[in-house]
Amino acid sequence: MRSPIGSIALAAAMIFAATSTQAFDETKYPDWSGQWRRPAGVGNQWDTSKPPRQGQAPLTAEYQAIYEANLKDQAAGGQGTDPTYTCIPDGMPRAMNVIFPMEIVIQPNITHIMIEYLSMLRRIYTDARDWPKNAEPSFMGYSIGRWIDEDGRGRYDVLEVETRNLKGPRSFDASGIPLHADNQTVVKERIYLDKVDSNVLHDEVTTIDNALTRPWTVTKNYHRERKAVWVEAICAEGNQHVRIGTENYMLSADGYLMPAKKDQAPPDLRYFKQTRK
Repeated sequence: MRSPIGSIALAAAMIFAATSTQAFDETKYPDWSGQWRRPAGVGNQWDTSKPPRQGQAPLTAEYQAIYEANLKDQAAGGQGTDPTYTCIPDGMPRAMNVIFPMEIVIQPNITHIMIEYLSMLRRIYTDARDWPKNAEPSFMGYSIGRWIDEDGRGRYDVLEVETRNLKGPRSFDASGIPLHADNQTVVKERIYLDKVDSNVLHDEVTTIDNALTRPWTVTKNYHRERKAVWVEAICAEGNQHVRIGTENYMLSADGYLMPAKKDQAPPDLRYFKQTRK
């Protein structure tokens, strides 16, 4: 026979679910459905208003020197301060470059941003919670948001988000614009639809980081595709980069380890038996 306690618990759960569903009025939230892409012809640089490698980031003198050394290393065939060649996630705020398309799902108390590249997932909590204590840092961080009816029309039109609790290494984009090694980054966003074209989504991103001399605000723009075609992007497939210690090497077409830069020393082979020809 069914337990009376179990029946009561099930009934309570059904009532709670029904109440939660009724409390979530979809008509009060914006329509952000569909697939969101970078505009055609826009690269993956952080500041899309500038050409690649000319973002003019407001870096401190220390981190400007790190960035310039990174550019020289990349020019010589290295990866510089861009850590993602080993297939770690882009992390925030770089994830919002949206290399592959993203989907946004608005639910009661949480909004999901799902980015196809590396299957990156952002959870934005909108239930008025506090910041968690002793939470494990992550590349995507911990995001708390709040909905705003900015137009006063009885419908939310702006999502304000703050993201903290990030880990590294991270950079702003493939050019290697660095974020500070202390990982104290705070990212603030205002996400909203264009007033004229509802198929354009804006994300005003302000990054506060100790590698910067001031908060750096960049506006990202995305275009909606209603009839979406989704693809799977697996970074590790066909990745020829091999990280050994602090050096990056490559796999040749025939499967042998090869240098990534001119005159690069081989890795330490002390644990391998050396054979003489």
